[in-house]
Amino acid sequence: MRTRVLIADDHPPTRAGVRLALERAGFIICAETWTADRAVELAVQERPDICLLDIHMPGGGIAAAGAIAERLPGTSIVMLTVSQDDDDLFDALKAGASGYLLKTTDPERLPHALQGVLRGEAALPRALVSRVLAEFRRRQHHGRRAGEAGFRDLTSREWEVLELLGEGHTTAEIAEKLFVSPATVRTHVASTLRKLSAPDRETAVALLKQLNAQAT
Repeated sequence: MRTRVLIADDHPPTRAGVRLALERAGFIICAETWTADRAVELAVQERPDICLLDIHMPGGGIAAAGAIAERLPGTSIVMLTVSQDDDDLFDALKAGASGYLLKTTDPERLPHALQGVLRGEAALPRALVSRVLAEFRRRQHHGRRAGEAGFRDLTSREWEVLELLGEGHTTAEIAEKLFVSPATVRTHVASTLRKLSAPDRETAVALLKQLNAQAT
């Protein structure tokens, strides 16, 4: 099945370039818009596999990301922006984004990045990865209680999914083991990341390993 993508950006040449790059790679562009409110409406209507959102479009891409993540937890959200601001980066991840790509990204690499997101990988440019790691270390030093509180909020199924992630299983493998759809697995993963305040799956697994190490 071909991947369906919604593009929301207030710069028409950017939308055209993204559309061209993705359609060449076999993606389907199911909707386009230039405002945050319309992006949310179209996402609920079209239920795309991925929403590609500009941060600084009218209404705010981060606000749109949060609204879409709440309504469509099985949809992956990727920000496409010129901003390298730390606040924008972490606000986007906190809102539910699975990726944060700069508009300077080579258009030929964009399809590969989005395919990686669908496989459960975080799409981040190398220049920003160090910032995410620094924030993760800061949160580690923030104390043990906050992390334990997040784990206490997990449902039994979310624990199962997280433990299988920790064993290195992919979304498809987890879906097969638990007899659910890949979309359902992504929903549980998204909920787990929010509860643990983790920006991506790798961070959530690292927190799980830290918790297990503390328990031994």
